[in-house]
Amino acid sequence: MSEAPWWRGAVIYQIYPRSFLDTDGDGVGDLPGIVDRLDYVASLGVDAIWIAPFFRSPMADFGYDIADYRAVDPLFGTLDDFDRLLAKAHRLGLKVMIDQVLSHTSDQHEWFKESRSSRDNPKADWYVWADAKADGTPPNNWMSLFGGVAWQWEPRRGQYYLHNFLTSQPDLNFHNPEVQRAVLDNVKFWLDKGVDGLRLDAINFCFHDKLLRDNPPKPEAQRVGRGFSPDNPYAFQYHYFNNTQPENLAFLDELRHLLDQYRDVAALGEISSEDSLATMAEYTSGRRLHMGYSFELLTDDFSAAYIRGTVQNLEAQMREGWPCWAISNHDVERVLTRWGNGHASEQLANMLTAMVCSLRGSVCVYQGEELGLTEADVPYEALQDPYGITFWPNFKGRDGCRTPMPWNGEASAGFSTGTPWLPVPSDHRARAVSQQEADPASALHGFRRFMQWRSTQPALRWGNIRFIDTPEPVLAFTRTHNGETVLSAFNLSAEAVDVTLPLSGKVQRINGHGLVDGSFGSGRLHLPPHGLLFARMETAD
Repeated sequence: MSEAPWWRGAVIYQIYPRSFLDTDGDGVGDLPGIVDRLDYVASLGVDAIWIAPFFRSPMADFGYDIADYRAVDPLFGTLDDFDRLLAKAHRLGLKVMIDQVLSHTSDQHEWFKESRSSRDNPKADWYVWADAKADGTPPNNWMSLFGGVAWQWEPRRGQYYLHNFLTSQPDLNFHNPEVQRAVLDNVKFWLDKGVDGLRLDAINFCFHDKLLRDNPPKPEAQRVGRGFSPDNPYAFQYHYFNNTQPENLAFLDELRHLLDQYRDVAALGEISSEDSLATMAEYTSGRRLHMGYSFELLTDDFSAAYIRGTVQNLEAQMREGWPCWAISNHDVERVLTRWGNGHASEQLANMLTAMVCSLRGSVCVYQGEELGLTEADVPYEALQDPYGITFWPNFKGRDGCRTPMPWNGEASAGFSTGTPWLPVPSDHRARAVSQQEADPASALHGFRRFMQWRSTQPALRWGNIRFIDTPEPVLAFTRTHNGETVLSAFNLSAEAVDVTLPLSGKVQRINGHGLVDGSFGSGRLHLPPHGLLFARMETAD
């Protein structure tokens, strides 16, 4: 047994409550639905759940616009429902992490209603307000991630307020110490309830440049590959001043001081900056965040060179901290569509799970990933995501990865007795939990077998990582822990491959993971299509 804290090397299952299970027939998932399916989640062999926002909200951004940080929105249930969820999860051995959206609120929050009312009220300085330029235009050139300028005129004050996201998501002014104290008090409320961790949304957006300096322009060639549609003007700038300010480090120190007053609690920060890997390293150093989480493997680039380079780059910078990796979440196209190249299959789904769960770090797995779900094609008339509606048709938004979890093959996939808030595609119903439970060769059973096996491999959970230089499409590396070295190799293509590996000493294949296996002999590695190999090496490397 390791004395490592629970979150180190953990697999964290992300639940998007709106789309998990609806128990009251309104077409939207809820907390009682999560309670009903916790046994299923525990059966997957994961260590924890991360629940996306369920707080009181007008739902302009589906819960990421919070109107009351301490209340459950009636759409999702009650505080008693959350207490039941927490208690059952703990009985099943699952840790519970919840989203905390600290950088901004809803414009329906009482803080903002007061702040916008005048320039001299007690909360007048709780949000980012600025005077117009002499010609009435916004104070600088900052852009909103969801399109258009990041400033909205407020006639009550005769000033603009900052919103890095939707207009209805005003940014808090973290330069005000009262704001920091109020935010930390809200965090404390949930820690006192007994949550095991926090997933901190957009944590590098808390502070802005006090001088409101313009962001410099970004050359057109550099606008792609950052998670934004190339026609989004947000991609036209280097975001040096509207986020990731040095003052954020002191706030993270205060947050960590609060967390350290509780036993076995972890903070996972979502980071999206001009150099997300460098920011991850900085934010997890010096006892700040426990883990850092970025979009670096949530891109379209599916090559061994890119994955290897990304991880190596982080390893070179992250001397103290601990990474958390993800290849899917509620904000990006599902990985089997993004990386599948038309070859979506149980075999590919399980290989991708094994690959990301073998990297050094913890892992976030998005609901439905264990079923091998592909991106849903949601027609324009059914879209809900304001991001997708704004940038249609070049960018279809995030609804395609947020469609309801398919529990059975019925019309609404067993998700709801009413009309689901997003349509359930027929190919998802064909891959429903009930169908896969009955098929020993399904992606679901492969996921479970691998997770059970991984839990017995200390090197894969806690070991150091060292990459082996291999040609495309092979990704290979070793993980070493307490003198044991495990070779991990993955074929990222739909064709069989044979490559030479410069290894010395005895290499013994490890069985028991239940996935499509390769072989190694006489210095040659053979991997079947989307196959993999785990092997124990004779001496630690």
